[in-house]
Amino acid sequence: MIAPPIPDPPFLTPGSPGSIAFIGGGNMARSLIGGLIASGTPASAVRVAEPVPELREALAHDCGVAVFGDSIDAVAGAGTWVFAVKPQVMRSVCENLALPARTARPLVVSIAAGITAAQIDRWLGGGIAVVRCMPNTPALLGAGVTGLFANAQVTADWRAQAESLLASAGRTVWIDDEALMDAVTAVSGSGPAYVFLLAEAMESAAREQGLPDDAARALVLQTVLGAARMLVESDAPPAELRRRVTSPGGTTQAAIETFEAGGFRELVAKAIAQATERGRQLSAAND
Repeated sequence: MIAPPIPDPPFLTPGSPGSIAFIGGGNMARSLIGGLIASGTPASAVRVAEPVPELREALAHDCGVAVFGDSIDAVAGAGTWVFAVKPQVMRSVCENLALPARTARPLVVSIAAGITAAQIDRWLGGGIAVVRCMPNTPALLGAGVTGLFANAQVTADWRAQAESLLASAGRTVWIDDEALMDAVTAVSGSGPAYVFLLAEAMESAAREQGLPDDAARALVLQTVLGAARMLVESDAPPAELRRRVTSPGGTTQAAIETFEAGGFRELVAKAIAQATERGRQLSAAND
């Protein structure tokens, strides 16, 4: 029997020394690069522009990818460009790459919070295929979730490429209306910090009740992990899972009633609304 051919890894274009370029080599870029390589993309197909010498050296050493101090050098020969820089510098980074973008017509993937696809397209010279994404920090463990929006220039093949790239960091969710991407940022992009804050508060409260530090930490961490697994692995909605553990007149009910009396739901809604608005402000401030 003749074995079926092995498909080319994603993003690898025959004859191209580097088919995907990362502009920025921070933690999120590093997690995506690691996911790509683990899923079969050769390290030789990845190029990274990173201005900090120590980060460049670490990427080259740990991942075996080509690294550059200048973004123009990094994008040479790359068909996909991933922008992993701060929103505040996104415009200048894009404008610096406008000339090669007009020539290469790459697929551009951005993970910069609050920066719209239209802004990126305009800063790169127009007519550019842009996928705007919002991953979150659990992507560093391959357990993240990413919201994606594609502009009109993105083909079906490019959508598949972008999804493959971000799927290396966890689940993906396509959003049809870009106006909702700020809400995605507020819910999932910033969301891990809300869970960390709850865990921090629970640890502090446990110590106030007399539990030793190590016991408080172990109890809180495993409780958060177990609850998250139940949410993911159960078909029941959160309200039902909460109901099952809340016995009438019991300890859990006493705690839940305290949360509710303190306006817990309203506070969460207000926090997410504020984060959503901040995303809109970032877009306006950097236009």
